[in-house]
Amino acid sequence: MTALDLSSAVAVVGTGTMGQGIAQVALVAGHPVRLYDAAPGRAKAAADAIGARLDRLVEKGRLTADDRVAAARLTPAENLAELAGCGLVVEAVLEQLDVKQRLFQDLEDVVAEDCLLATNTSSLSVTAIAGALRAPGRFVGLHFFNPAPLLPLVEVVSGFATEEAAATRAYETAQAWGKTPVRCADTPGFIVNRVARPFYAEALRLYEERVADPATIDAVLRECGGFKMGPFELTDLIGQDVNEAVTRSVWESFFQDPKFTPSLAQRRLVESRRLGRKSGQGWYAYGDDAPRAEPHTAGPEQAPQSVTVHGDLFAADALPGLMREAGIQVGRGTDTPSHPGSIELPGGARLELADGMSPDAAAEPTIHFDLALDYRAATRIALAPSSRVGEPALKEAIGLFQALGKKVSVIGPAPGMVVARTVWMLVDAALDAVGREVADAEDVDTAMRLGVNYPLGPVEWGRRLTAYRVAEALDLLHDEYPTGRYAPSQALRRQAVREEYS
Repeated sequence: MTALDLSSAVAVVGTGTMGQGIAQVALVAGHPVRLYDAAPGRAKAAADAIGARLDRLVEKGRLTADDRVAAARLTPAENLAELAGCGLVVEAVLEQLDVKQRLFQDLEDVVAEDCLLATNTSSLSVTAIAGALRAPGRFVGLHFFNPAPLLPLVEVVSGFATEEAAATRAYETAQAWGKTPVRCADTPGFIVNRVARPFYAEALRLYEERVADPATIDAVLRECGGFKMGPFELTDLIGQDVNEAVTRSVWESFFQDPKFTPSLAQRRLVESRRLGRKSGQGWYAYGDDAPRAEPHTAGPEQAPQSVTVHGDLFAADALPGLMREAGIQVGRGTDTPSHPGSIELPGGARLELADGMSPDAAAEPTIHFDLALDYRAATRIALAPSSRVGEPALKEAIGLFQALGKKVSVIGPAPGMVVARTVWMLVDAALDAVGREVADAEDVDTAMRLGVNYPLGPVEWGRRLTAYRVAEALDLLHDEYPTGRYAPSQALRRQAVREEYS
């Protein structure tokens, strides 16, 4: 083990929410901690605040009295010179490159040569910060997630000049602190903020196209896709200004790659100062008297007595069994090139799993239904009828899924719908990151599960759906939107070929 010895002091520079959280983590792990802030008096106030939080943890039984006594080794520092004996310095100051560079240049004149230097930046280049240093090899990113004492994930980021020994020491130190570290290369957004962009972007695009309202999109992603929160409620919690700034930073860092294009609708929200929970209004209104936004939910309809299943439903192959359990007679039809997998309703309309094309592209009346993480557990299904579908056929489809115990949201005829389109793009982003050696597949999935609480890592989701089908669906989306946004990455295409010939 090359983790920092517990006898070595840890310094935290910056006493905001993240700085205090990181200091608390190091303190509870057993290190002496020195806290510094350039503003006079802030380090002392922050130390008092951390002590009060530890006292509350003792009261709640989450920290023993002995551990609280051991964690009393927190010292406010009045100047950088007092950090001279530290074995690790973690910076959590203003997200401005020149500010961070000057800080670490000053620290180089203070700390020993074997002191590990780390930044908690979430948006700036670790390589760029280290570029101002005499010895950039000992510099690493340690990106904690807020609140740092509670969330387990830490992204350990190696800049272009970071030495392997420094990255390993940072990784093992985070691990010794009880965290779950993942290693990644210095790339815009690191793992989580890079791979997660489609989760927000696709929802915003669907809203801009007036496919569905925010409450309905959120409900479909939660109740069908298995996500803990929908993107509109989540960005309201994060802060619209914060989320939009990260999106814009990643987009600009990737030289305005269309895959990362920001949303005009979110820009307008930020410009109007509707920033979410902190301002009392974002996509939703907040406050005791604020009305609750409800998703569009279809009224009760009669279920058909029988349906005919044609071909293979692939990711939706659980549906025939669920329909039989609900007392619906399921017949078997034939697999035809025009309908490789579909559910034929008594009135003649076809139900098909979203495939990247608009339901209007089909020659026959077609209703697309969305991808579910688990069709048995899902409590809501989205349906997108083509313009050729009449009201009786739509009612049959609604009644069918209601008979399976699902709420039904009818949305506009969007290619890829809501969950499917979002998941395909997450899979593509994850495999692209793996293919470019940003991180390995296991670390990408760990980061997305722990960092943003996804129900399934996107690489694993891609395995379940198969890379071939994800690439095929994105090709169809690319035909619908020929901007480059939906063009499958080379990593996804290579994986699809490997699966096809394995």
